[in-house]
Amino acid sequence: MAGYHLTISSIGLKDSYKYRKEAEMKRIFWVFLFLSLSFFGCKKEPAGSEQLTKIKSVEPAGKKLRFVFIPKAITIPVFNYAKVGAEEMARRLGNVEIIWRGPETIDPIKQKEILDSFIAQRVDGIAISCLNSNLLTPSINKAVDMGIPVVTWDSDAPKSKRIAFYGVNDFETGQIMGEELVKLLGGKGKIAILTTLGADNLERRLAGAMDILKREPGIEIVETFDCKDDFLVAKQIMEVASKKYTDLGGWLSVGGWPVFNENTLDPVDTNRIKVVSFDTIPPAPEIMKKGKAHLLIGQKYFGWGARPTQILYDIVVNHKYPENPMVFSGVDIVTQENVASYMEKWKQMERGEIFE
Repeated sequence: MAGYHLTISSIGLKDSYKYRKEAEMKRIFWVFLFLSLSFFGCKKEPAGSEQLTKIKSVEPAGKKLRFVFIPKAITIPVFNYAKVGAEEMARRLGNVEIIWRGPETIDPIKQKEILDSFIAQRVDGIAISCLNSNLLTPSINKAVDMGIPVVTWDSDAPKSKRIAFYGVNDFETGQIMGEELVKLLGGKGKIAILTTLGADNLERRLAGAMDILKREPGIEIVETFDCKDDFLVAKQIMEVASKKYTDLGGWLSVGGWPVFNENTLDPVDTNRIKVVSFDTIPPAPEIMKKGKAHLLIGQKYFGWGARPTQILYDIVVNHKYPENPMVFSGVDIVTQENVASYMEKWKQMERGEIFE
């Protein structure tokens, strides 16, 4: 690819069956009736463990199940919708309590400490969006060995014994983003990339985008920036980059930092520069309606909470496992043409009418 190079910069800114024995277990309770979501039959992803781990866990009759959700950070807005989905599903199931705990900011060590504390409490299930999979894998394995089912969501720990992963196929999603930006640029131009180092899902997304972009002889990647999962840092990066690269043609952001705040894209001349960004949570659709973003990729944010809750419930209550541990959600591609209908669907999700 002409002029291609990759650097990661911060530009000086602050900074889980076959081993399972098929021993028959006598049922000691009637299975609770509940609303079941369809989440089977998903295709496989090259990256990630596809071996299904099973555990021996029995739910005492009448017990209130405690499922712990551990996001990357409780201050990241996108995770609020997962909390809504988890709590609404728990309400429908009737005997589930959702415990929502996470580090205040991006802190892999703190996230591990929180995970370890709930393993010690022997909660009934754990759902976690992993900051550092290598750091968390021993703890996840310990939990599963103790009989505590662990499901990852949003960001996986593919080498661990986690029961299932729910979320997007990050590599394919990155490819979609790269393809769409190339189309918007007519196959040529200089682009800059925003990412955050350390998170496995973002690294796979970036790899997918790079897989497409490096094939394009007319595309030059001027720089790849580390915004440290902070939209304020992202804005500063964009401001500096706009002055440094005056002929920039496009931005590709593998996270939603440019659209988490209405002012983040202010330093970017979006009449001339094309913006392709991940995430479609408010205010992103409104930002798109104003012409500041050209294509958005949305995840199943409410599903992040609802589906792992359902999966954990199925395991603990029914001893029922996903057919494939890689439970892919798919993505939403939002453009100027469909942003209005997407905003209406979002309202339905907020009301708990649908889970996506």
